[in-house]
Formats: sequence, structure tokens, C-alpha cells
Amino acid sequence: MSATEAGHLPVPGASLYYEVRGTGPALLVIAGGNGDAGPFGAVADELARRYTVITYDRRGFSRSVLDWPADDARRLDEDVQDALALLDRFGDGPGVVLGSCSGATLALDLVVRHPERIETLVAHEPPVAAVLPDLDEWIEFYAAVYKTFRTEGVQEGMRVFRVGMGMTKPARPPESAQLPQPQLEQMLARIKRNHGYWLEHEMRTYSMFEPDIARLRTVTDRLVIAGGSDEQENHPYLCTVALAERLDQSVVDFPGGHVGYVTDPYTFADATIALLESRRTPSAAAVREA
Repeated sequence: MSATEAGHLPVPGASLYYEVRGTGPALLVIAGGNGDAGPFGAVADELARRYTVITYDRRGFSRSVLDWPADDARRLDEDVQDALALLDRFGDGPGVVLGSCSGATLALDLVVRHPERIETLVAHEPPVAAVLPDLDEWIEFYAAVYKTFRTEGVQEGMRVFRVGMGMTKPARPPESAQLPQPQLEQMLARIKRNHGYWLEHEMRTYSMFEPDIARLRTVTDRLVIAGGSDEQENHPYLCTVALAERLDQSVVDFPGGHVGYVTDPYTFADATIALLESRRTPSAAAVREA
């Protein structure tokens, strides 16, 4: 296991909790809807064999506290600026970004706005309903989830959400050893507390995000659209396929399902390293630098 440096990075309106492991090129990992660095711990340890891996709690989640109430209208803008601040703090030149779920949605906007800051972006199962032909049905679905949350509480709102996503199978145990019980309990408690914040301040905005297909087409040389080899019938994977088709790309399947970095961290990390190294061949690097 790689040694981990943890701390807080002050940014406008918040203090971002981060963890840094390893040495080498910067690799920023952006968490999804739970917003927490914890579930990426095992895969980050593996990636740290080749990279300086930065994981963090997104603003408003877990240990990244806000200085003032959340501004939903600026939510995505602030998240993009936070990612840039972390790349500035721990990177040296263009970095690699791995975003999953909502983190991949954020990363798609990041690479469009600041392509010069990204060497390679791996967007793992961004659930962008705007690329689907049945978008109107998904608008109604998310409105129903929000109404359920407001009237029946967080637990029922999350249950309705998971059913709609197709995420009803029992979670497969991770291939790695679990965290020590106290740390595991702390992480699970943080994530449970995050559900209400996500339902209130992020679910509707991020789920309806419309990727800028025209501008994404200009950066496909540094963009990887990734999915999980399991659970390909679920909503996030279907969005991933539709996005790849819009960009004339193929989906690169990673081990596991939507949270393959948790269930299959060793093979997920191996696949990530192999992919990134294949894109850093001398000929590929020359093309990107030209």
C-alpha cells in the first residue's frame, strides 16, 4: 500500500479534502454521486505504482465543507474549478483524469472547457440522459425521484432511484481486503449522509447535463469513453454507449460494473494503467504534442 498524504485545499467557497499517493504523472480521480474519495482507496493504491494519484471529496460531500450554502446554479462550474485547482496543486503540465458516474459528467465539461489541461480523460459510465432517445421519460423519472425524496425521505428516494437505474442486484464483495472495520464504518456513514445532499443539490442538474458533442469531437484524441463489463443493461452503461456513438467512438470496457473500482480494484487498476501506457507511446505522444 502506498503512503498517503491527506489534507485540505482552500478554494473559493469551500475546503477540499484530498488524498495523494505515489509519484509520477498526475492522475486526478473524480468521484461520482457519493462524492467521497474513500471508495477509490484500493484502486488508488494500485495506480500509485505509476502515477501521482489525487483523490478527493467533492465540495459539499463528506470532509469537503462549504463556506456558504450550496449554489445549485453554479454547481458544475464550481466542480470544474475545483478539479483545476487540484491539478494545479499536484500536477506539472497536462494531467490524466479518471471520472466515474457524476465525476465523469463533470470531467466531460472539464475537457471541453480546458482541453489544454488534460492529457487523457477516462470518462467511466457518465449517466448523461440527454444523449438518449427517451430523454423525456428520464426527465419524468428524475422529477419523480426528487418528489419521493422530498415527501418520503432520503432512503425511499434512493430506493426509487436505484430501481430506475437497474441497480437492484446485491453488491458483489470486493476482490480486495476490506478496510479495517472502524474505517469502513466511517466511510459508509459518510456516504449515507451524502445521499440527501446529492438528491437535493446535484441529481437533477448532473443527470440532465447535455454534453457539448461538437466540442467533444475536437478532443477525441484525448478522450476515452469507458463502461463496465458487467451490468451492461443498466442506465449508466446505456448512456455511455449512446455518448460513444454520438462521438463515433467505441466503448472501452473495464472490469466490473458501475463501481468496478470498488469490486475489482486490482484488475480495474491494471486495465487503467495498460490503457494509459498504450496512449503514451512515442508516436501517440508526438501526435498529441503537434
